[in-house]
Amino acid sequence: MGVVVPLTDASSAQASLKPLQDLIVDDMASVNRVILDKAASEVEMIPELARHLIESGGKRLRPMLTLATAKMCGYEGDGHVWLAASVEFMHTATLLHDDVVDESDMRRGESTARILWGNQASVLVGDYLLGQAFKMMVDVGSLSALHILSNAAAVIAEGEVAQLIASKNTATTEDEYLAVITGKTAALFSAAAEVGAVIADQPKAEQAALRSYGKNLGLAFQLIDDALDYSGEMAKLGKSVGDDFREGKITLPVVLSFRRGNDEERDFWRRTLQEGAIGSDDLEKAIAYMETHGAISDTVERARHYGAIANDALAIFPDSAHKNALMEAIAFCVNRAH
Repeated sequence: MGVVVPLTDASSAQASLKPLQDLIVDDMASVNRVILDKAASEVEMIPELARHLIESGGKRLRPMLTLATAKMCGYEGDGHVWLAASVEFMHTATLLHDDVVDESDMRRGESTARILWGNQASVLVGDYLLGQAFKMMVDVGSLSALHILSNAAAVIAEGEVAQLIASKNTATTEDEYLAVITGKTAALFSAAAEVGAVIADQPKAEQAALRSYGKNLGLAFQLIDDALDYSGEMAKLGKSVGDDFREGKITLPVVLSFRRGNDEERDFWRRTLQEGAIGSDDLEKAIAYMETHGAISDTVERARHYGAIANDALAIFPDSAHKNALMEAIAFCVNRAH
């Protein structure tokens, strides 16, 4: 690979999730215990496959949002632990299903569950985890939290179908793509943050603020993922540069490059992404086109825009360690390279 695209700037590259992790370390330990307990089953393959993905090195950012927002809002019980575990199960189930749909071989530097156990097992274990997630939501006893998370599950599924329809479609517009990732990624971020305020019995304004925080953080997170796939920093995430390109995924850097390119360039994108005819030098050529049209840097700028909205959404809350950590999580997501 001859092209390396830097994504971070020196002013905020030091942003970290550590302040957030330190504040919720005990609660997160409880979440991990719940996850392992609820992933148990007498059907041997279920805990084996679930544990493979659950322990594969993810940061658990979504359940962390539930724990931190609940604490920021003054919640005292243990319902946030069960809801956080539900959020992680929903996310894990989505990953299992995504890898089957995308025919992905690797995730976080490890073979995907579908490679190790097959597509059928991956789908069915994902369904099992979703079932466990909803059981935990019910056990918490908050009808509002159940409504928010169950609605998110439906929206995520819609987003996945929308992504499937848009797959390999180079005519996808930026608005259409943003609608896809709003459902596919941002919906769970949004719900994870909002339920923290809900179980703490916060007013509607605070609930709406955290809903906005999570949604815009999720959009920023996904857009940075899109940009990272075409940068030399992707290897630090345990993935190969250009995975999205090889899978024919239409992401924002592609949308911008296709729209801004000439007829020859648009023919290139149709051949590689729509037809799947990818040559040995095509990834480097794709990155060069993106560089020419500023597609990667503009994708990062879009992410920073949504990060700024997420930051402003927190302004309604009084200063606290949890609020500061949630703000730093935005900077981490937008400037992450690992």
